[in-house]
Amino acid sequence: MSERRIGIAMHGVTGRMGTNQHLVRSILAIRSEGGVRLRDGTRLVPDPLLLGRDAGKLAALAKAHGVERWSTDLDAALEGPDEVFFDAASTKLRPAILRRAIAAGKHVYCEKPVATSTREALVLYRAARKARVKHGVVQDKLWLPGLLRLRELRDAGFFGRILSVKGEFGYWVFEGGERQAPQRPSWNYRKADRGGMILDMLCHWRYVLDNLFGAVESVSCLGATHIAYRHDEAGRRYKATADDAAYASFRLAKGVVAHFNCSWATRVRRDDLLTLQVDGTDGSAVAGLRRCVVQSWRDTPRPVWNPDLPQPIDFYATWKTLDDKPVENAFKAQWELFLRHVAGEGSFRWDLMEGAKGVQLAELGLKSWRQRKWVDVPRLRA
Repeated sequence: MSERRIGIAMHGVTGRMGTNQHLVRSILAIRSEGGVRLRDGTRLVPDPLLLGRDAGKLAALAKAHGVERWSTDLDAALEGPDEVFFDAASTKLRPAILRRAIAAGKHVYCEKPVATSTREALVLYRAARKARVKHGVVQDKLWLPGLLRLRELRDAGFFGRILSVKGEFGYWVFEGGERQAPQRPSWNYRKADRGGMILDMLCHWRYVLDNLFGAVESVSCLGATHIAYRHDEAGRRYKATADDAAYASFRLAKGVVAHFNCSWATRVRRDDLLTLQVDGTDGSAVAGLRRCVVQSWRDTPRPVWNPDLPQPIDFYATWKTLDDKPVENAFKAQWELFLRHVAGEGSFRWDLMEGAKGVQLAELGLKSWRQRKWVDVPRLRA
């Protein structure tokens, strides 16, 4: 069985997400399995080049995981032979870096948001199309076990006509200082650095809603900065200028209504950090990242409102837990599809245009918040 090396320049993978999900659990996991198997039996084996600004962090990361190549020279990497350029650095820097990679003829794959404005995102899409390079955007939640279950239930007709989707997302991000160190980077809470819950998470909800429940047609969004001051990585106190919470409603195709509460200032009392409840005429389901529970029409309890007596129904007991199904890591599953696409096998519809749709919804969510009104979501034109 033959092998084919594919060089991947990985920019910005010294952060938590880049290291854990993209490098270790995706690219290195694929490499340790012998590569991605193509139709002719060839194994496409990733060969990562770690890129960033901090030589010490890069050297330590490479040594810890047996990666031979790393560099702080972005120019040299773009001029080099690696076929794929991946970016997981800060959103503010992403458009300029991706434009350079596309101009250098690299196939590009990146984290979201792909840009901080719809205009920037469309410029990237058009540049990639003109250069005839392959391009993709991480939309990992579509491969989570819980959401795969929702797709199966939808396709099987379990819900009947879908009525609504309710999303609860977030957890308490510590403010830093003497009590507890923060578990997210400080730039997330500074508007000048393109931080903010709306820009970060409405990009996710766009592809989740579009792919599972119906195209997003309009949005009403309220943002908030609940925690006014936080401490950065050096322990310095700073003013939080970006929204750390978003409360957004969406009108979808076929009359489906969706609402998401998103907050970095909430304490979790639910099954997971993200839960989605889907209600339909014939049944409902609640999915977390991995687990999914269902309640059919026949199993739906018949409560009666009576605040003078303790509630006699154990509502949690009326749901059925679906068996766990072994699935790939969500990031790894999408990486494998993209690498096959680069090798000429299969289409890849999660491209820079899909990334632009996410940025568009975030931008319109911010507009809705400013103007205090519903905003329509027009179709993007290439």
